[in-house]
Amino acid sequence: MSRRGTRGRRVSRGRRLGRWVLVAVAVFVVVVLAIIALWYLLAGRVPPPIPTPPPPDRPQSQPASCPDVQVVAIPGTWESSAVDDPYNPTANPLSLMLNITRPLQERFDSSRADVYTVPYVAQFSNPVALPPDGQQSYNNSRGEGTARATEFIAARHAECPLTTFALTGFSQGAVIAGDLAARIGSGDGPIPADQVLGVGLIADGRRDPAHGLQVGPPVAGVGAELSLAGLEVPGITMTGPRPGGFGELDDRTATICAPSDGICDAPPQAFRPGNWISSAARLLEYNNNPVHALYNTFVVDDSGATSTQWTASWLGDKIDAAPHPPHS
Repeated sequence: MSRRGTRGRRVSRGRRLGRWVLVAVAVFVVVVLAIIALWYLLAGRVPPPIPTPPPPDRPQSQPASCPDVQVVAIPGTWESSAVDDPYNPTANPLSLMLNITRPLQERFDSSRADVYTVPYVAQFSNPVALPPDGQQSYNNSRGEGTARATEFIAARHAECPLTTFALTGFSQGAVIAGDLAARIGSGDGPIPADQVLGVGLIADGRRDPAHGLQVGPPVAGVGAELSLAGLEVPGITMTGPRPGGFGELDDRTATICAPSDGICDAPPQAFRPGNWISSAARLLEYNNNPVHALYNTFVVDDSGATSTQWTASWLGDKIDAAPHPPHS
């Protein structure tokens, strides 16, 4: 057999092998893309705002069963569950919100101020955990919390059109409460802005120093969702600032952030190349983010009030000054 014939067969086999390699690579790429697409679909995206019905006409009086004021509290990550009791939450006995809701329940009769803690899944799964950690993604959890809070507020307002509201939340719950406040303040929420007494946010992941009443020591950074605006991995979407802040509620929304809490005190525009070095220098502050768990002892004013004490007292004073609508 000639050398030319042997060489020809080798070239032919090489070409076939090359084609198989290309096909295998193409199949691999398609499979990887399909897995990533499925990953994103299962992890969920931030749901669009929930349409709210038009507000009812305000009558001269409301049912006797209606409270004068409705407090809506939204716990943070791992501090609630979808089946928790909204009037006696037990999903997490150490939930930060209990240090605000319990004092308000003790201070006011339920006819004056009904205190409702939104039950929702309150989870934040690790998107790269192998095996998966079995938790709901941040997007899904945040969506459920937003839906449940919105539905409760809308239903209460439909039943009790003269009741005024106070909102408060911590961490993931502060993002949800802040988003609701922003929609209400822009005229697109489940209740009119003039029926909101105040909004108390602790460790808001969308904290913007340009909006709201900044309570406590000065904080140089911004919320993590502003710092990392545009980042989107499966189940975690950093949504950036709230357009227009809190609108009409800007001067009725108090926000508390402890320095070095990476949830609300992250470096501004961390993705800008010019900010990489300064942002990286702050990473050591956020190791395990210990500050985020210390808000019950974090002092925010000269009287020695902690963040939870201040928020409970501030909301309590607003409830004291709230209208006493007639009942029938």
